[in-house]
Amino acid sequence: MSLTPKAGSLRATSCERGPAATPRVRRYACIVLDADSTLAGIEGIDWLAARRGPAVQRAVEGLTAQAMDGALALEAVYAERLRLIAPDATDLAALAEAYFASVAPGAHDAIAALRAAGVTVHVISGGLRPALLPMTRSFGLTDDCVHAVEPVADAEGRYTSVAPSPLTTQAGKEAVLRELALPRPLLAVGDGATDLAMARAADVFAAYIGFVRRDAVVAGAALVLDSFAALVAHALSA
Repeated sequence: MSLTPKAGSLRATSCERGPAATPRVRRYACIVLDADSTLAGIEGIDWLAARRGPAVQRAVEGLTAQAMDGALALEAVYAERLRLIAPDATDLAALAEAYFASVAPGAHDAIAALRAAGVTVHVISGGLRPALLPMTRSFGLTDDCVHAVEPVADAEGRYTSVAPSPLTTQAGKEAVLRELALPRPLLAVGDGATDLAMARAADVFAAYIGFVRRDAVVAGAALVLDSFAALVAHALSA
């Protein structure tokens, strides 16, 4: 695949804040990370559902589990989950705080080490982008390195729909990864079936099991990582 972005396509950037340190030995030029249940220990949509009471929580969690396990395509559940929850700006602000509170142990240090070694880091997520950005900024990533879903508010200020995005579909992360034309070799890391789709576009796919282990994802992965310390040990080894 050509690494030259097409006119009008998504483009890779350095995703750095300030100058990088002297590069260390690295296996990958770029690492792409999932957000929910990888960078943070929650599924954002399920967390929002819990704010709507037990009935909505059970319904949404069931749909999420089936999508992440691959039993249902994401496009079959994404709009329905959002319709059931109908979050507003206050909900998204609270979710942003919840992401902060549940960041994976060692994630900040790991991303700092990767960037210092000259590795470009991107986040590709099916989560709601406004809620993710405060967390990803804390890692030193610029907003153009975070690819997620933009919610659209209705007349009452409820986010009941989203801007068109491949990230609301089962194979959407693969499509976004192909379009980005990121540096190679590239490692993609995630926990769910939608992340496993990136294996077809990445040089290597790693199943992250630090929060949840999904057998189908592990079976399809080239390697398994149980922590961000393990990610650094693999990515920056000779």
